[in-house]
Amino acid sequence: MVGTRHAVCPGKKSGDHIRTAIHDFEGDQTYSESAPISLSTPRSIRSPEDYDALVLPGGALPNTSPQPRVIEIVRHFSKTTNHAAVCHAAQILAAADVVRGKKCSAYPAVGPTSPGRRHYVNLAMTEAVVDGNLVTAPAWPAHPAWLAKFLTVLAQD
Repeated sequence: MVGTRHAVCPGKKSGDHIRTAIHDFEGDQTYSESAPISLSTPRSIRSPEDYDALVLPGGALPNTSPQPRVIEIVRHFSKTTNHAAVCHAAQILAAADVVRGKKCSAYPAVGPTSPGRRHYVNLAMTEAVVDGNLVTAPAWPAHPAWLAKFLTVLAQD
């Protein structure tokens, strides 16, 4: 059973908005980026112990240097419970040094160059890979497989 979910972001408090963008594959050599959308954060990040799982949705934000608090939270979840990442979010996993020795997928342009590249799994854009309590996928077209595998991992917990 899925419990309460929260969209949270370091440095944001309850009621703040997060600007994000929609990526799509339109036949170009890489993805295109649509106009940004705004998400409301229902609460600020408290303690990682307040949550049962972590989902890193990816997108281009991880191209910037992850905040130390994000790294701390990712390390906590990698040791204690289930976590999932898609697309560029694998860069956050690599920055937190939690993919060492684990199979991990990512957006093809960043996966082979990430510090965890030795364990990078090159998947079809519609597939996902599980390694223990970690579920990863290369991009949004994998959302059905990625979410199904993550729900299976959560159900085993």
